[in-house]
Amino acid sequence: MDEEQVPLPSHLPDWDYRMNLHLRRTVEIDADALRAAAALPPNAPVALTVVWTASGSGLRASACRVPVKATERDFIDLEVRIAGADLGGLLALETVIVLDDRMVDGSPVAARRAGSVLWRERRELRLQGDAPQFPLAVVDFERTSFPNDAGWHLQISSNLSAATMGAMLLLINERNSVALSAFQNAAKPRAVDKAVLSSIYMDVARTMIEHALRSEEFSDTAEYDDDTLGATLLALVDQLFPGSSINDLRLRMESAPTHFASEIQAAVRVFGDD
Repeated sequence: MDEEQVPLPSHLPDWDYRMNLHLRRTVEIDADALRAAAALPPNAPVALTVVWTASGSGLRASACRVPVKATERDFIDLEVRIAGADLGGLLALETVIVLDDRMVDGSPVAARRAGSVLWRERRELRLQGDAPQFPLAVVDFERTSFPNDAGWHLQISSNLSAATMGAMLLLINERNSVALSAFQNAAKPRAVDKAVLSSIYMDVARTMIEHALRSEEFSDTAEYDDDTLGATLLALVDQLFPGSSINDLRLRMESAPTHFASEIQAAVRVFGDD
């Protein structure tokens, strides 16, 4: 099937983890002027590279690297392919020109270390969609300790100071065709897919909130760095239960756990139209 080519937007509203990205751009470089401006000799080894960083997964990698020839002017085609499973949140794309090798001789004001940045340009792409925006993996539950017929399982760390993207993992059972299809169709979900995704979101939210309230260190006065599990849990509590204190929520969960589970269900608006 032919790939649809579109200019890089500021966001992808229908993105989900099954959607891989294929990006292209052409960079025009005046190689002589570049080296002269950096006080480098005409034969200095220079390379053009693209580095991507995804806030949702916490991953960072070099996508491609092309040597810049010692010619007056050059047009360099760059191509980047990134698996959707490695993405999420905000995708930052940096096109960078670097010194490709260590320079022993040359101007004392010129870059000498390999990897020294001579020029960079940054673009950002926000990835949005109906699929949960934290790491997930599709696995065969028969090869795990989880029940074979379960649809999903949320793994969550007890370390609230850990980075969120390394502290949570949503596992989807590849043997559960209904749950798996919902995520596969998240970009253009059918009615049944929306219902399944709503159920999973509600269950994940309940698991996260109950996990937080069982932690003694989780409180209204606790302070967590941005992008940590504690900060994520506090934000979720504030979103679903605005105006309620952590202590009040903990007491409600302990005194009437099933009723509190229904409160979470209502706050999430499971199967809601919005």
